[in-house]
Amino acid sequence: MRTATAPLHLHRARSLDDALARLADAPDLRPIAGCTDVFVEANFGTLADRRFLDLWPLRDALGRIELRDDRLVIGALATYTDVLLSPLVRERLPILAEAAAAIGGVQIQNRGTIGGNVANASPAGDTPPVFLAVDAEVVLRSAGGERRVAYGAFHTGYRATARRPDELIVAIEAPPVDGRPFFRKVGTRAAQAISKVVVAGVRGARPAVAVGSIAPTVVRLPETERTLSRGAGRDEVREAVGREIAPIDDVRSTARYRRTVTANLVDDAFFGDR
Repeated sequence: MRTATAPLHLHRARSLDDALARLADAPDLRPIAGCTDVFVEANFGTLADRRFLDLWPLRDALGRIELRDDRLVIGALATYTDVLLSPLVRERLPILAEAAAAIGGVQIQNRGTIGGNVANASPAGDTPPVFLAVDAEVVLRSAGGERRVAYGAFHTGYRATARRPDELIVAIEAPPVDGRPFFRKVGTRAAQAISKVVVAGVRGARPAVAVGSIAPTVVRLPETERTLSRGAGRDEVREAVGREIAPIDDVRSTARYRRTVTANLVDDAFFGDR
């Protein structure tokens, strides 16, 4: 581990109110829970933060998955394993369970949290395309109150979000899905791999397509959605995808590969056998 741990300071939250009060007094505190990303940063020597707020003791309060006013409410501290085991997720948003199953191994699934995946704001994250495709909302809370941010407005740039330093993500809320949802991921191997391209969406009267790993943030493809809604054929849809995305070359893949694979995944989702 390249980051020296001696100068790091950890504050353990005793309750949600305690956590919010601490953030109000010290907004430089970095909220953590499963630490699956923090430990990677520490191991590579890129951990910039020195003061942390441990939210793991709040799992009972912020780890619930429930229905509220016909909306699926996923607590920020629900783990990927919680999502995989939830009958509500399987019934209401099965592609979220598919995304959770594609993340890491069992150890990561047992520790990694939905709120952490959203807050981390990686464009290669597997759950953000799901939430974006179904028009979810991020529920944020501070000592001063609660607010909701549409998922499409939450990721503001590469690893940047609309969360203020004194706020915590407390839940993600997803409305009922009107149509048949789908999830597709392509990585270096079938499991435990960072996405080269990840696509989630909804097939139906109002098609939705969200893509990760092709831009600084996860993105919706509105032109592609409009092309699908008017019943265009697969060639026209593929052309719309190609016009709408502008991936880059990086260490994991080339822009040409990502462009082709994104079109293939959308094609398979809307015109394939499944």
